[in-house]
Amino acid sequence: MPDFDFDMLVIGSGPGGQKAAIAAAKLGRRVAVVDRPDMVGGVSLHTGTIPSKTLREAVLYLTGLTQRDLYGQSYRLKEDITVADLTARTRHVVGREVDVVRSELARNHVTVYSGTARFTGPHTVAVSEVSGRERVIGAEHIVIATGTWPARPDSVEFDGRTIMDSDNVLSLERVPRSMLIVGAGVIGMEYASMFAALGSKVTVVEKRPGMLDLCDVEIVESLKYHLRDLAVTFRFGETVAAVERHPRGTLTVLESGKKIPADTVMYSAGRQGLTDGLDLDRAGLAADARGRIGVDENYRTEVPHIYAVGDVIGFPALAATSMEQGRAAAYHACGEPVGRMHHLQPIGIYTIPEISFVGRTEDRLTEDRVPFEVGMARYRELARGQIIGDSHGMLKLLVSPVDRTLLGVHCFGSGATELIHIGQSVMGCGGTVDYLVDAVFNYPTLAESYKVAALDATNRLRQVDRLDQDGDG
Repeated sequence: MPDFDFDMLVIGSGPGGQKAAIAAAKLGRRVAVVDRPDMVGGVSLHTGTIPSKTLREAVLYLTGLTQRDLYGQSYRLKEDITVADLTARTRHVVGREVDVVRSELARNHVTVYSGTARFTGPHTVAVSEVSGRERVIGAEHIVIATGTWPARPDSVEFDGRTIMDSDNVLSLERVPRSMLIVGAGVIGMEYASMFAALGSKVTVVEKRPGMLDLCDVEIVESLKYHLRDLAVTFRFGETVAAVERHPRGTLTVLESGKKIPADTVMYSAGRQGLTDGLDLDRAGLAADARGRIGVDENYRTEVPHIYAVGDVIGFPALAATSMEQGRAAAYHACGEPVGRMHHLQPIGIYTIPEISFVGRTEDRLTEDRVPFEVGMARYRELARGQIIGDSHGMLKLLVSPVDRTLLGVHCFGSGATELIHIGQSVMGCGGTVDYLVDAVFNYPTLAESYKVAALDATNRLRQVDRLDQDGDG
C-alpha cells in the first residue's frame, strides 16, 4: 500500500463533512478536513440552515406574531425592528456553533487545512492555503462534501442588495417595505413568511401551479391562508421575463405582461453543486449539469475510494440526512458495518407557522391505491394550544384500515418539527394507532394531539367496521 499522508481527507466541513471526519477519527484513522477559514461548519452554518432558522426565531420574538391571538392584532414586542436587531442573534448563534465545530474537530485530532482544494489525481488533492502556499496531500479515501450555492439565472443582474439570492438576504441593510420572491420552494416560502411577519409586502412568483408540492394539500392550503392574511400575494403559473433595477427599487416584468414594483427581489430558484473548482476530471469523476455528483447506496462515486455526501449529491439535501450520509460513508470506507438509513425521514419546513411530515400524503396514497383513514387534532381543541395562543395548528394521522399502522403524519403549527418525531418513532417501530390511543401523554402539551387524532381515526374506523358488519348481516 502507498504511504498516504492521511487515511481520509474530507473536502468541506458542513454537516456531512464534519460527521464523516469525526466518525473516521473515532475509528482510529488519520483524518484531515479542508475548508475556507470563513466557512468552517459549511453553508449550513453560515448562510443556510442555522442563520435562517435563527433569523426566524428573532422575527417571531420581536414581532410578537404568535402572541397576537392573546394580546390583539396590534401587539408587537418592538415597534421599529431593524436589521441589526435581527442579525445580533444570528451572529451570536453562528459564532457559538463555529466554536463547537472547531472544538469537535480538534478534540478528535482531525487536522484542519484552511483553504480551497482541487484534485491533482485520484488520491491527491492540492490545497491552496490562505497564506498563498499550496501543498499536495495524499489520502487513501477522499470524501467530497462541498455542498451547494444558490443557482443564478444568467439573464439577471445580481448586486447582492436590491437583486439577491437566498445567501445575500442575510446581509440586507434594512427591512424592505416590499419584496418580490422568485420561487415558491422551501427556501422561498420560509423567507416569504419571515419578511411578511416583519411587515414587508411580499409577492411570490412561481412558474408552477402551486407551492410545496411535496406536502399535504390541506396543510399547504392552511399555510397559504395564513400568508395571505399577512398580505402575501401569490402569482402562480407566472415566469419572470426581466428584472429592472431603478434608483428607488426594482421593477419585475412577468412574461404575462404584469409589472411588479418592489424594494428588493430575492431569487430562490434551486441550488447548484459546488464542484466547479475541484478539477474532478483529474480524479476520474464528472458532475452533472447541476454540479451534482452521482453515488451508489454506500455514497461511493464512480471511483470506489472517493465518496460524496450531503447537498452535492442532490435530494433530499437536508442537514439531517447529510450527517447520516457522512457517517455511513466513513464507516464504509473504514470497513465498519453500518445500518441502512431508515427510509422514514422527516421533512421540516420552517415557514411561519412551521410544517413537518413523515410518510406519505393523502394524494400519494390515493395514487398508490392504498386505503386510509384520517385522524385530525386541532391545536384550538388542546389546552396547550390555548395557553400558547396557537389556534391554527393541526396534526393529521393517516391510518391503514387493514392493519391500523400509520401511513403518514402531517403537522402544521408551533413545534411541528419537534412533534413529528413521535409519529416517526411509532411508524419506524411498526406501531399502530392503538398504541397512541392507549398511551398517556403529559397534559397540557401539544404532543397530546397524537392521542386526539388517534381517537378521531379509530372512531372513523369503528363506524366503517359497523357498517361493514351490518352489510354482512
